[in-house]
Amino acid sequence: MPESELEPKYRRVVLKLSGEALAGPRGFGIDPTVVESIAAEVRDVVRLGVAVSIVVGGGNIWRGQSGSAQGMDRATADYMGMLATVINALALQDALEQLGVDTRVQTAIEMRQIAEPFIRRRAVRHLEKGRVVIFAAGTGNPYFTTDTTAALRAAEVEADVMFKATNEAGVYDDDPRSNPAARLLRSLSYLDVLKMGLRVMDSTAVSLCMENRIPILVFDIAGPGNIRRAVLGEPIGTLITADAAATPAD
Repeated sequence: MPESELEPKYRRVVLKLSGEALAGPRGFGIDPTVVESIAAEVRDVVRLGVAVSIVVGGGNIWRGQSGSAQGMDRATADYMGMLATVINALALQDALEQLGVDTRVQTAIEMRQIAEPFIRRRAVRHLEKGRVVIFAAGTGNPYFTTDTTAALRAAEVEADVMFKATNEAGVYDDDPRSNPAARLLRSLSYLDVLKMGLRVMDSTAVSLCMENRIPILVFDIAGPGNIRRAVLGEPIGTLITADAAATPAD
């Protein structure tokens, strides 16, 4: 079907990418091939007329919680993690712009030489003009995860959905790495996630989405074309909404 005839289910999305997703099989640093692949998928979605903003983590470079676990001051470790997200955001911006996608990086910690400061109205205006906005440096505050940042930004830009791109097919009722019998769930409610203690994202992020009725779609970033499929509403991953029942995949 021609691109012009495709009707996206979601018109404005926030895509949460972990830092590890940019590292590829090496597990650390930035894999240019992986970044280019993600950028190409984002470009395809933008061509459908979808407004895309991205929140990127920094775990491929530095994790604040790991630093604090080794005795470092937690706030200092978290600020270092925020700076790591900026490095990833610039790498993603470069890959997108090499594909002809107009892009802006906005940071919660001001560094005007390389990015705009986060201003909600400006971010929304960029989206209205068809630009991809990459949000970096978390919320600008320690003790908050980039998942919480994604939920917050999704509420601020009035996104239709928050995409949580992971290395798993979706949300399982147990850890599939330690329990081979773990079942993939196709749908869940926010309360299911909180009550079952599922490690989809931190409880603050889930609560923010619940309060603002922002659906969360969790899917595998490694699946070719999955971002596009998610935008079109194809049945992939796990959809978390207010009233959904916990439903295992067939």
